[in-house]
Parts: sequence; C-alpha cells; structure tokens
Amino acid sequence: MKPTQIPKNPCFSSGPCAKRPGWSFDALKDAALGRSHRAKIGKNKLAEVIDRSKKVLGIPESYQLGIVPASDTGAVEMALWSLLGERGVDVLAWESFSSGWATDCKNQLQLKDLRVLKADYGKLPDLNQADWARDVVFAWNGTTSGVRVPNDYWIASDRAGLSICDATSAVFAMEIPWDKLDVVTWSWQKVLGGEGAHGMIALSPRAVARLESFTPPRPLPKIFQMTKGGKLIAGIFQGETINTPSMLCVEDALDSLRWAESIGGLRALIARSKANLKCVEDWIDRSFWAAFLAEDKSSRSSTSICLKITDPAFTSLSADDQGKRAKSIVSILEKERAAYDIGAYRDAPVGLRVWGGATVETSDMQALLPWLDWAYESAGSGQSSPR
Repeated sequence: MKPTQIPKNPCFSSGPCAKRPGWSFDALKDAALGRSHRAKIGKNKLAEVIDRSKKVLGIPESYQLGIVPASDTGAVEMALWSLLGERGVDVLAWESFSSGWATDCKNQLQLKDLRVLKADYGKLPDLNQADWARDVVFAWNGTTSGVRVPNDYWIASDRAGLSICDATSAVFAMEIPWDKLDVVTWSWQKVLGGEGAHGMIALSPRAVARLESFTPPRPLPKIFQMTKGGKLIAGIFQGETINTPSMLCVEDALDSLRWAESIGGLRALIARSKANLKCVEDWIDRSFWAAFLAEDKSSRSSTSICLKITDPAFTSLSADDQGKRAKSIVSILEKERAAYDIGAYRDAPVGLRVWGGATVETSDMQALLPWLDWAYESAGSGQSSPR
C-alpha cells in the first residue's frame, strides 16, 4: 500500500546535504553581509569557524586548519599540487572521486613514480599494499560507493611518506585518527549541511615541514599556494582566506557548528549517523529487492548509504532498462515529496544513494523506507502506479 507518512525533511542528497534540524533563514541574520572579509568582523567569523571546527573534531593543537577555495575538491587539489613529487605516490581508488585523484596524479601532475591500487565499486583495495615509504592518497569514505576504510591499523605510525586523506563525507560523522593523517580535507556541504564553494584543509607538522622544504616541479596557481619565501603563509590558517569567501556561507557554517556543540559534539554527531545506518540495515534485512553496495559491514558507510537492486526481475533487464527503472524510482519519490536527489552517482552502478549524515533525523529515515518499497513496485510492471 502507498505510505501515508512522508519525511518531514525529504532532503537525502549526498551533497549539498540536509540542513540541521530546525534550521531557518533566521540562522543567518547575523551574517557580515556587505562587509569585507578582511575587516575585523569578517576575519573574526572566519577564525571562529576554524576554532570551533578544531574543538568539535578534536584536532590536535599542533595541526594547522584553514578555509580554502573550491570546496573539498579545491582542498584536495591544493594538497596534491603542493605536496606531491618529493617521493613516490600510492593512490587508493575505489569510487569516482578517489579515481579522479589518481587520474590527476597521472595526467595533470604527471608523476613518474605512481602506483594506483584500485578496486571496484562496493569493495576496497588491499589496504595493506600501501607503501608508507611513499606518500599515500585516499578517501576515508567513498561518497559515491558507500564504502569506508574500516580502521586506521593499516596506516603506519612511523611512516616516511605523508598520508593525504579526502575525508569530506566522513568528518563530523566518523572517528578520524588525526595522528595517522598528515593532510585531511573536507567541505561544509556534507555532514554539517552547509552551503557550497568552501573547503577546509588540516595539516600536520609533517605536512607543514614538507611544504616548507619541498618546491614542486610545477607552477602553482595562486589559490593553491600555501607558502611564501619557503615559509607557511600563517594567515590562511587564522582566517585570512586566499580568495573572497561568502560571509553568508560562513555564518551558515557557524550555525551548524553551534548546533553540533549544543547536541553533544562529535560523539552525538557520530551516534546520529550510526542510527540512520542501523535503520537502513534493519530494512535491508527484510527487503526482497535491495542490498548494500558495500557488502562488507565493517567497511559500510553511515553517511553515503549506497544501495543496489538485487531482485532477479530487475537484474534480468537490459542495462538500459535497469537505468530507466532506477530513474523512475527517483522521479516517483521526488513527485511524492518523499525523497529528493537519491539516484546513484552518475559513474556508480545503477541503484540508489541515501544520505545518512548527522543532519538527517532518524525519524525521517524511518519514514522514507516504506516509500522506497512502494516506489520500487510502482516503477515496475505497472501493476501498481503512483497516485
């Protein structure tokens, strides 16, 4: 039967993600609009984002944290272009974005000593093959595959190379072992439910030492430059951004951080995301047509929850018809205002992707699941149809 209760917030997109519960435009009323980001009020707000982020996440005092251009993508590229080339590089790739970093290392940076350790969607490469005499680039959580690294045991404490981690869909929802990571990047668009265009980059003392001792064999665009005269540009990590930030987005990030603090900080954020995953796991146990793309529970994401369709009636269809039916499911859910933007990523296997980060209420996730069943049937043979 068609469900009668719809989620109060049907925003299950994997980025930008749902706003925090109770959000309204009033949250932005104190934004420093029309003011220079270099004025005291602007610099103070930018510095506050940095300080609150470090406190909520438990980032060590010895680490530098800065706000940088172009979202998480810009932060990752800044790290790759500025740091790589001093020694060999391993890139772990198992979904779209990490595969993109591998492509950039090969084709754009043209690194001579490059290894790509690759796995199909839904799986991880052999993490123990990473060579810590080299720099290692990887995502903590594969946003487009729903696969995360299960722990940090495989990362050497006595590594000679740098560990460079794209953690945009993991930070604020999963434990991050800062002592094992030299570069960590993210954006406000994921677990904080923030708006676009701004990235954050955290640097360990080892990463700073590399920046100050290594000159990349390539020209660096201005927005990638973190040093001047062989020294770290300290202002970047004190609220003096490289380019002009949106003070509206900055205010929104501050609102999200204050909300995180008000509910109990990182532990509460992680618990909320885990509860959303548990809700989907219980539903999957009863489903005749859906399964997790990440079959190994230990490496299953609690944020970017990726589902595949295993019903033989579906898998027997042509690839083209499978794609059409999956799109029909997404369209039906949007029409009914039960879920927005939950189609699988364009490069991923046919299926669905439901965001389960901390800004999603578990009650909304529970309300969504009957709609998935109904939409799947409705998109099928025509025996039931959406009304």
